[in-house]
Amino acid sequence: MAELVTDADFEDDDEAVEIEEVEIPDPLVHVFEEPLRSLRYRGAYGGRGSGKSYNFAKMAALFGSNEPLRILCARDIQASIAESFYAELKNAIESTPWLAPLYDIKKDKIEGYNGTKFFFRGLRHNMSNIKSIAQVNLCIVEEAEDVGEDSWVDLIPSIRHPGSEIWVIWNPKKLGSATDKRFRQHTPPRSRIVELQYYDNPWFPDVLEETRLDDKEVLPCELYAHIWLGAYYQHTDAQIFAGRYDVEEFTPGADWNGPYCGLDFGFSQDPTAGVKCWVHDNVLYIEYDAGKVQLDIDDTAEYFRRMIPGFNEQPISADSARPESISYLKKNGMPKIRAVEKWPNSVVEGIEFIKSFKRVVIHPRCKATKNEFELYSYKVDRLTKEVTTDIVDKYNHYIDAIRYALFKMIRQKTEPRVRSL
Repeated sequence: MAELVTDADFEDDDEAVEIEEVEIPDPLVHVFEEPLRSLRYRGAYGGRGSGKSYNFAKMAALFGSNEPLRILCARDIQASIAESFYAELKNAIESTPWLAPLYDIKKDKIEGYNGTKFFFRGLRHNMSNIKSIAQVNLCIVEEAEDVGEDSWVDLIPSIRHPGSEIWVIWNPKKLGSATDKRFRQHTPPRSRIVELQYYDNPWFPDVLEETRLDDKEVLPCELYAHIWLGAYYQHTDAQIFAGRYDVEEFTPGADWNGPYCGLDFGFSQDPTAGVKCWVHDNVLYIEYDAGKVQLDIDDTAEYFRRMIPGFNEQPISADSARPESISYLKKNGMPKIRAVEKWPNSVVEGIEFIKSFKRVVIHPRCKATKNEFELYSYKVDRLTKEVTTDIVDKYNHYIDAIRYALFKMIRQKTEPRVRSL
């Protein structure tokens, strides 16, 4: 673990606030040892748990506390402030004792008492709004792997204030993606971009280490490397939905069947996950998803009301393992929620039903669902490397919610028919 040290002071209510040491992972010292305005691009890529977003948020807050800056925090799609860089930035500021008094953190905005302002925007279909933000000193692009070439072509010239910088953070997926080409394969001049992995993170939490070791044991090697080591994503025979889904924008038609809503209750480390989907012309469309770890039952109805339009007013098929939660939500914000009937082999039959559609189309805003469709896998024998028929019980919370949403159709298709004589 390395430290960056500054010798600047700040005035806060006529009292000097001394900047203390900033601790960052060793590879990032090379990225941030030069002062702001000395580079055009800074960035990091790698796998899960490396602390990329947290440490870039902390450094942005550090620079923003040193002088008034206009900082644009962008990602490909941002439907709400909850889906933005806001949470990482808030956490980085509040967990750094000397930074916290320098910022005013509200529900939907973060501003420095010295005049620094953070703006949170989605790039896709929103470039005109971004161009209207004048004199941006720093642009941070998070989850940059999803950003297409058209967005880069528009964004980069828009960040043109003298001395402005662009920071890029991403988990690699596709060799030759727009972000991969621009910042890894052909690193531009005046750049400092490094690889950062979980083993570089001195604050890598025990709970993630437990998850990593479990993934290493049960997931195909290619998927483990993609998740935890930032390797390019490769399809394998073990992936349950490989080649069976597309990510495209769509608008439900008036003649579509649905919506069908499903809810999977989470536990201490698993999200409570909800989905809203449609069926038309033998195609399954996933329009919205939302989820949160450790979502209190008292907050559940309000959370999904905000995150998924019309969700609470629809019939919601939910995990029957939590009857007390269903009973509570029926009286508190989700009047049409109901428990899903379960039967032997219901998981396998539900998966096969989803695979039976001509296509599955996932809206780009449904990032958690897209992630699970990529990672949901059959177990691979560690000795023979053969794909088994056993399903890995991981990366399936949104997929379970989809199964619940469609359970009546699944049951009708799989229920034995009795012919009368």
